[in-house]
Amino acid sequence: MTILVTGAAGFIGHNLCLALLARGEQVVGVDSLNDYYDPAIKRARLERLAGFEKFRFAQVDLAEDGALERAVSPEIVTHIVNLAAQAGVRYSIDNPRAYVRSNLSGYVNVLEFARAATNLKHLVYASSSSVYGDRADGPFRENDAVTKPVSLYSATKISGEVLSESYAHLYGIAMTGLRFFTVYGAWGRPDMAYWIFTQKILAGETIDLYAAGEMSRDFTYIDDITAALGRIVDRPPVGEVLHEIYNLGNSTPTPLMGLVEAVEKACGRVAKKNFMPKQMGDVSKTFADISKARAAFDYNPKTTIEHGIPVFVTWYKDFYNI
Repeated sequence: MTILVTGAAGFIGHNLCLALLARGEQVVGVDSLNDYYDPAIKRARLERLAGFEKFRFAQVDLAEDGALERAVSPEIVTHIVNLAAQAGVRYSIDNPRAYVRSNLSGYVNVLEFARAATNLKHLVYASSSSVYGDRADGPFRENDAVTKPVSLYSATKISGEVLSESYAHLYGIAMTGLRFFTVYGAWGRPDMAYWIFTQKILAGETIDLYAAGEMSRDFTYIDDITAALGRIVDRPPVGEVLHEIYNLGNSTPTPLMGLVEAVEKACGRVAKKNFMPKQMGDVSKTFADISKARAAFDYNPKTTIEHGIPVFVTWYKDFYNI
């Protein structure tokens, strides 16, 4: 098989590429290498992939019509994993057009590429736990209503799911959507809280904590996600239902202060804290019901935040020679 991975220089994308290459697959990676966060980290991820003979990379802006087809021949692709997106809830408040361009226009171009890929067996795409909106209950189930997005980012992710349903129905494309719940770990994203806390605590700087008493997240370790993705790619929906959606979380929400304590312990320092009110676009809680993914793919995340955060902090210190 030949697997096209969009967002290959991203956090989840590069880890997935490593896993697919390790099992001998032919992987074509594309990424725009934009500067939403430090492109040097993206290039460092690509350096890890460059040593594999079966890996090919092309810098592509998916929102540019025809760019993907010019870089990759649709006929050679048997599987697509679309992980390219403009990420970040708070950034979407100030930069809405970037999200429409990447998460809607860019994704439509991936779907059009898939329509032309005559040998395509399966398209897997990233959605987000943010589609569930701002809720205090849980766990969140795939058949829950997702009609009240509280950020433009979540609105584009809901729209992506609707677009996928339409293409699956119209063109018979087998698709699987994955609602990721706060994925973290080594080689992660610098805009995420655990990274920012680590950076600031090690530098002796103050961390900002927004609505600390009410925030909790279902933190999900990257290795658990990557292991699941490998199985999911191989198992497209069959029968009359060609579009399925699954939660990929840890099913164990951690309070924000629990995350802070884990980072403090791993860093060996107590953080200076600045408590702030809740920010626009934030949700109070995420909590995945993973029973559907467990039944379909034997999805069984095992990494606790008490284990995963120290692994990240060790990687961070090594990466930045601290």
